[in-house]
Amino acid sequence: MTVTLSPWREEMIPAVYAHARDPRIAANLRDVFPTPYRYEDAEVFVRDCMAREGQGRLCRAILVEGETVGSIGVFVQSDVYRRSAELGYWLAVPWWGKGIMTEAVRAICREAFRAFDIVRIYAEPFARNTGSCRVLEKAGFTLEGTLRRSVYKGGEILDSRVYALLREELELPDIHTHGGERL
Repeated sequence: MTVTLSPWREEMIPAVYAHARDPRIAANLRDVFPTPYRYEDAEVFVRDCMAREGQGRLCRAILVEGETVGSIGVFVQSDVYRRSAELGYWLAVPWWGKGIMTEAVRAICREAFRAFDIVRIYAEPFARNTGSCRVLEKAGFTLEGTLRRSVYKGGEILDSRVYALLREELELPDIHTHGGERL
């Protein structure tokens, strides 16, 4: 199975809409991810990724055999956190549990450490999202802690977890990544 990360293009909007409207995706993301997900939400998302590319952020489409099946991004923080970046991602439900996101996380982290003057990439999945926690662990992230009762989602107060990957923990081969690199 060929998995690639690609810069966003407008022709990817219909696929984003088709996959992102599954409520199981929104259930694992922050409320900024709309639900119900409308076609206009996909348009705004893809166009925003295209317009703000390189402005302290990397946003990539996840492609499997050329089909857009998800999104992944790294976002450099500000103020005293300016040497850290947050990782966020989602994947279409039919592709869950196939190792795709682990590959995508590894690839975007390599690209982010090359592109930005950061020392740390972190992610904060809901503790109940065991699939996402496992992705991060398999990609080399370390569990730094559980934030008890830190999130309010879907009428519930939930725990979240903090995972991080440090630059020195990732071996970076002497190659440069470009959009559409095979993972």
